[in-house]
Amino acid sequence: MTTELRTVGTLSGAPHLIVMLPGVAMPPEALFDAGFAHAIAHRGLPLDLIAVDIDGLGLDAAHTWEALQSRVLTPARERGTRVWLGGISLGGLIAMAHLAARPGVADGLCLLAPYPGSRPSVNVVERAGGADAWQASEADLQDPELRVWRWLQRPPPGLPVFIGHGTEDRFADRIQRVAERFPPASRHTVAGGHDWSAWLPLWERFLASGHFKA
Repeated sequence: MTTELRTVGTLSGAPHLIVMLPGVAMPPEALFDAGFAHAIAHRGLPLDLIAVDIDGLGLDAAHTWEALQSRVLTPARERGTRVWLGGISLGGLIAMAHLAARPGVADGLCLLAPYPGSRPSVNVVERAGGADAWQASEADLQDPELRVWRWLQRPPPGLPVFIGHGTEDRFADRIQRVAERFPPASRHTVAGGHDWSAWLPLWERFLASGHFKA
């Protein structure tokens, strides 16, 4: 099956690459318009940025995930590039879903205000007493959001992760439950809501984290 996969950004041959999945109804150009690439250049980091149009890249769109992996992620890693996968809002949930379905596909994970899943899905986990107590049934695992939560029960221990959200984010409480699945040093909060007022400062903090050295 041929899958259209629209990406924005160019590869310079830098030793690091981050592939970002934007939020719902957010074109990939929005990340560049907001200054994500400019922030990389301003810091002089050896890091390329590719943004992917997530239209059609839903939680169950396995064939589109395959296109993302075969056309972007795998070729970069075969060139020796260290590849991070990331996302904003729904893009963050999709990034986690991709890693859950394909372990080892990326070398790091950047989650900016990741959408934690719909209330019915999250309620399944909460009613069980939280992620540590929840035991997924076969019916649960038909839900792609709950498959992400099963992955969150035991994320890969050696995977570098940056996860952050705004303190006024409308999903803050649920995002915090996602963040708590990762080590404390991975978790970040800034002032702002579920918008660029938080995402841009978080991006700057991510770039300053020391992961991208020549």
